[in-house]
Amino acid sequence: MTPTQLRAYSAVVRLGSVKLAAAHLEVSEAAVSLHIGQLRKELGDQLFTRTASGLAFTPGGLRLASRAAELLGLQDITVLEVSAAGRGRRLLRVGASSLFAEQAAPGLIELFAGRAADLDVELSVRNPAAFASLLQSRAIDIAIGPAPKVPDPAISGRPVMNYRIVLVAGPDHPLAGTQPSARQLREQMWLLGPSAAADGSAIRMLLRRLSVPDEHQQIFQSHAAALEEAKRGRGVAAALNFTVAAEIRAGRLVQFSGPHTTLDDVWHAFTLADPGAPASAAELARFATTPRALQAMMRGAGVHVGRFRPSVHVTLWS
Repeated sequence: MTPTQLRAYSAVVRLGSVKLAAAHLEVSEAAVSLHIGQLRKELGDQLFTRTASGLAFTPGGLRLASRAAELLGLQDITVLEVSAAGRGRRLLRVGASSLFAEQAAPGLIELFAGRAADLDVELSVRNPAAFASLLQSRAIDIAIGPAPKVPDPAISGRPVMNYRIVLVAGPDHPLAGTQPSARQLREQMWLLGPSAAADGSAIRMLLRRLSVPDEHQQIFQSHAAALEEAKRGRGVAAALNFTVAAEIRAGRLVQFSGPHTTLDDVWHAFTLADPGAPASAAELARFATTPRALQAMMRGAGVHVGRFRPSVHVTLWS
């Protein structure tokens, strides 16, 4: 088996067709079919067959799918580690939910990275629903964000930080100073950051709990941008309580009260449960729960530009 063959097979498994896999890999369908044929011959297994409803994988094909992801992930991380080791440095790749990445991660990453002169920490925004697959494929070393609905036995998780989502608006908002009902909140324009679009996020859960219609939700490029719009009286915004405390004290924002206006949740740190996880990932998971780390996350210090890899959020309207 070669890495090229495994990448072709993994693309077929992930995308569900040879045609889509070829387009994703930017090769011809014939090339993908050739790689699949070579794997079938070497392994003595058909791997999958085409049916009217799509591809049907054999038990051996399913087993190869999981192993292929592991092997390719190990290859990628080995290339990175060898390159970093050649420069005398270690690399820790952190994947985080958008809310944590924007509001809490910079202070944590800067403090943690400063403890070891030979450690580079890279932060990227990831979908929490993909945490398990990203860790298992070695695309990231540690993930921080909301806990999944269904735990994965291959992933080890530990709580990092309790936080509260509060609902705020500008001081001139019609509902400022009141205790709004669920119906009144549903009727408002909600000004939201990228995490509102991620399943499992606290803000998403708050929106669903109140049954806020899609047409009353505006998602901005950042949570900070959404808050700026709220200050101008253009709607209500959901925010972390410690990030808006100063603005509330200064009178630039007003926090709503009542049973429908807050939601408590917990960020968790996730690493691979097996011994293959980098030691620095487990170290960060432990460090994130210390008082110094919690203070750094709430203080919100900036992170060095070389340690942040933002993902692009695209919203389409029709």
